[in-house]
Amino acid sequence: MTKKTIRNEDYSRKEGPLFMAFELSLKDWKLGFTIGLGQKPRRRKITAGDVQGLQKEIGLAKKRFKLPKTAEVVSCYEAGREGFWLHRYLVESGIKNNVVDSSSIEVKRRKRRAKADGLDVEKLLTMLVRYHYGETKVWSVAHVPSPEDEDRRQLHRELCTLKKEKGRTTNRIKGLLAAQGIRLNGAVDLSDKRLDAMRLWDGSPLPPGLKDRLKREWEHVLFLKQQIHAVEAERKRVLKEEKRPDLDQVRQLAGLYGIGVNGSWTLVQEFFAWREFENRGQVGSLAGLTPTPYQSGESNHELGISKAGNRYVRSIMVELAWAWVRHQPDSKLTQWYLKRWAEAGKRARKVGIVALSRRLLIDLWRYLETGVIPEGARLKAAA
Repeated sequence: MTKKTIRNEDYSRKEGPLFMAFELSLKDWKLGFTIGLGQKPRRRKITAGDVQGLQKEIGLAKKRFKLPKTAEVVSCYEAGREGFWLHRYLVESGIKNNVVDSSSIEVKRRKRRAKADGLDVEKLLTMLVRYHYGETKVWSVAHVPSPEDEDRRQLHRELCTLKKEKGRTTNRIKGLLAAQGIRLNGAVDLSDKRLDAMRLWDGSPLPPGLKDRLKREWEHVLFLKQQIHAVEAERKRVLKEEKRPDLDQVRQLAGLYGIGVNGSWTLVQEFFAWREFENRGQVGSLAGLTPTPYQSGESNHELGISKAGNRYVRSIMVELAWAWVRHQPDSKLTQWYLKRWAEAGKRARKVGIVALSRRLLIDLWRYLETGVIPEGARLKAAA
């Protein structure tokens, strides 16, 4: 005797939307469906990227929950390796989708908690229903850039990746030589002539295996230098020849002392060119430069900045803050920093420079929005 599945199909409100959540992985996509009325979610699995199978499962879910074929579908998935193509496909298909910041999803604080794709889908469905019916602070929804804006971020991100790879390779070369008692002073140069001249602690030449490896590592460094030069040349050409609103913003920021092409390009393409901010709090929050206070009973202290925003902007802003103090000594921001942090210790000055970077980012946003130069700042003669 087989056990029959008992289903509660007495839905009191069938005109509502169909809620759908994704749990994305490399091989499979877990799908969860509900109508938000306390019913057990319908869970299905399809092959990753199978959009035809996705449409089929949506149709079957509408049939299962007795919804009309024209019923609205509201979906969500966590931002990750799939990027935004799935979001664009869903929107094109008439589905109202939300790309969710995974770090903003609430989880239980127990030391050991159950973790499975099926449980994650159910959790996303529950939060999607809450978000749809007005609980907007249940998570953070990513602002999806247009394909053009997303493509414009490739240039400086590629440059950042190349520079990091070059630094890692150079440090690896130094480490290999340090293991043999050889210290490199100044810039790394491993030409054949210099490799032949290197001697170990006892005056013997480099072992042949190590020498061959160092040659290959040095060839990789030279290749990366060529790539970096090519990307920088392309950025220079675009900035010189093309006419676009975002490039005008790059030129406007680069006209301030202490801000070069690297900083202005990153800030505009990651932040100011396609995002719309309503107040200074949103600017600092999206960069992850907002403070995180911890208050519980008598305990009251700071945990540091949130680091929940754009890491490219946060990194470049710390560099620009140091440059601002050096090249804009008469500005109001520099005077504020020197008055409060100049006499402090090394660690305190680093804390102060992060606070300065947040204020500077807000002033640069105002500069682009209103044209008002930060108080006391100087413009370059060319600008």
